Amino acid sequence: MKRRKLINHIATAASVATLAACSQTTTETTSTDSLPSVKWRMTTSWPRSLETVFGGAQTVCDRVAAMTNGRFTITPYQAGEIVGGLEVLDAVQQGTVQCGHTASYYYVGKNSALAFGTAVPFGLTAQQQNAWYYHGGGLEIMHKLYSDFNIISFPAGNSGTQMGGWFKREINTVNDLNGLSMRIPGFGGEVMKKLGVNAQVLPGGEIYLALERGALDAAEWVGPYDDQKLGLNNAAKYYYYPGWWEPGPTFEVQVNLDEWNKLPKEYQETFKSAAYQANISMLAQYDALNGAALAELIAGGTELRPYSQEILQAAQKAAFEFYEEKANQDATFKEVYEQWKKFREQIYQWNAINELSFAQFAFNNSPS
Repeated sequence: MKRRKLINHIATAASVATLAACSQTTTETTSTDSLPSVKWRMTTSWPRSLETVFGGAQTVCDRVAAMTNGRFTITPYQAGEIVGGLEVLDAVQQGTVQCGHTASYYYVGKNSALAFGTAVPFGLTAQQQNAWYYHGGGLEIMHKLYSDFNIISFPAGNSGTQMGGWFKREINTVNDLNGLSMRIPGFGGEVMKKLGVNAQVLPGGEIYLALERGALDAAEWVGPYDDQKLGLNNAAKYYYYPGWWEPGPTFEVQVNLDEWNKLPKEYQETFKSAAYQANISMLAQYDALNGAALAELIAGGTELRPYSQEILQAAQKAAFEFYEEKANQDATFKEVYEQWKKFREQIYQWNAINELSFAQFAFNNSPS
């Protein structure tokens, strides 16, 4: 009998403890209802019609709302609705909007080291870029760079290795590039300048008309799916690959630091998780869509061309000469470049063993 009473006492105590735990959990859950209602605006560098890259912004906004039960909402706007596509950083810095979705290399005129946040010629692939950002010191570097603009940023999308652009005529040698007018931003544009190209920066929504009307001889955007959406195949015939200037470009959300610091910790963590999801999801979406889009372009008359080894070798040589020049001129650039270069060397050595060895066999020996 004593043993039975002891068991009953233990069972009763366990039940009381369980009820107490449930009560505590309920209290903690309902306490989130006391978090403030926050409404933000997000400007972007993209037309809404490009649901892939604009979708990165949309994903951040949707996930933030879902994870906060609608208490924290962000409304995304396409390029031109609030500010132009290349004016996102200024709008966020000045507080015109609380946040923006863009690419850091659009703003190299403000700080040339910002280019590393998106992509640089012969740099990192998408997975390598994520490794640098999340586990190689990249996020800390970008936060330090953006602190001068009262901004904090987070990766929020990646297109994977891009295509090498649309040309109205074939490009076989470096001499063929001389004098061409081409839409190409970031350090890719700087390297193209060294090869004789007149590099220009235009937002996505303006590329087609400039190419179609002859203001441009060539232009690059992202890849088959988006390029087809913009109609670039209707303005130029020759489609080159690879996009050596953007092997894995990261898109990002920029947030006004004052507004960020006003957010409860729970909202900050929610925002970071939403940006992380957008970063991974966009890359997967592009990889799923681009193959079929490329097949459609070729069937419609697009002529696919690889860049010649002469052009690739000249571009790579010019790129690293450019980096060394910038490092000698700019202490901030040098600090970022040396850290990035060391990481690049390490991950290239590893991926040459695991990724490249597999790809070289599998891609060349696919069963029919």
